[in-house]
Amino acid sequence: MADLFDDDNNDSGTNDFARMFEESMGATSRKVSVGDKIRGEILSVGKEEIFVSTGTMDDGVVLKSDLEGKEVKAGEFLDLYVTRVQGSQILLSLKPTAKNISEDLEDAFDMELPVEGRVLEAVNGGFRVSILGKTCFCPMSQMDSRRIQDAATYVGQKFEFMITQFDPKGRNIVVSRRKLLDQQKEAATAAFSEDYKPGDEVTGQVTRMEPFGAFIEITPGFEGLCHISQIGWSRLAHPSEALKIGQQVNAKILKIEEGLNGRLNVSLSIKEGGAHPFENMPSNIREGEVVQGRVTRCMKFGAFVEVAPGIEGLVPLGEMSFKRINKAEDVVKEGQTVSVKIKEIRADERRLLLSIKDVLGDAQDAENHAASAEAVAWNQKSGAAKLGTLGDQFKGLFDQNQSKKK
Repeated sequence: MADLFDDDNNDSGTNDFARMFEESMGATSRKVSVGDKIRGEILSVGKEEIFVSTGTMDDGVVLKSDLEGKEVKAGEFLDLYVTRVQGSQILLSLKPTAKNISEDLEDAFDMELPVEGRVLEAVNGGFRVSILGKTCFCPMSQMDSRRIQDAATYVGQKFEFMITQFDPKGRNIVVSRRKLLDQQKEAATAAFSEDYKPGDEVTGQVTRMEPFGAFIEITPGFEGLCHISQIGWSRLAHPSEALKIGQQVNAKILKIEEGLNGRLNVSLSIKEGGAHPFENMPSNIREGEVVQGRVTRCMKFGAFVEVAPGIEGLVPLGEMSFKRINKAEDVVKEGQTVSVKIKEIRADERRLLLSIKDVLGDAQDAENHAASAEAVAWNQKSGAAKLGTLGDQFKGLFDQNQSKKK
């Protein structure tokens, strides 16, 4: 019985009662308005309606159809928006109201937070973009960090944007994707300069190509340039002869330096990222062999001929013709296919010495040999027909002697 009159227990009961009373009074005085966001506990689930606590004296109602098939049960919590308040009736929804959207966009504008949007269409001077149900405008120059070739390729895609101009009424909202890309690129540049150095090998994706080379994205938002001369061991007229957009490539970092605009410029080499063709020489490339090749360059001292992908050899002027010539163009032209004889292989120097003259000489010797053999055969055949047999040659002389005896 002593416990019933214990002072401590009485104080604890009094405190609990006071706390509950204060909470009850707080709930009584609290009100909600349209656009408020609440986190409420599901009290009961009916056939068409779900009752949720709102933190006030009145419970809220969510239509089951608004959950789009999502299964819920009593005791769970939902993040909801107040869509209507009429007397003691509070209607809730999973979807934000126009007021919520406007407030979210204003917060994103004030705090410079990225928001996701979908490009609806390309219009004069830019794009219409849908963000949280609001139609915004993105200028053409602000859609990408590079020049846009085909605006239609952006339509229907989802990107993150920064809000650069905001009207609370939602009439004029301007967004920029480029601003966000530039921020990402600056962060990527700072991280890249700390993590990589010349000589490192990297893997990247070909993002765009120009006549002078290909741009490769090494890390998200950061690109390096592979000059056309560094794409492959063979000479190329355009990077598209060896690469395509979206292709994954391995490359070696040749140089990292700061450009005039303050940005980091990275020079890459795809051909240095793999084995040299001389290390995997085809079996038909050996001294004494005659092979077909393509003239890649004509110089004052001779012509370079590619006899296998990435494997070039030099035909000096003295090995181009039996005649005296002043320049390689007197015999060959760039792009021409010619037959050459491999005179010498210097694997350690990665050089080949070739000859066109030897091929011509061998052909001439073979032709002369064939002509000589044909002439001998013809002479033998012709001479036998004219002279006949030995009896035929002395037949007349024998006849004359017989006549004299008679």
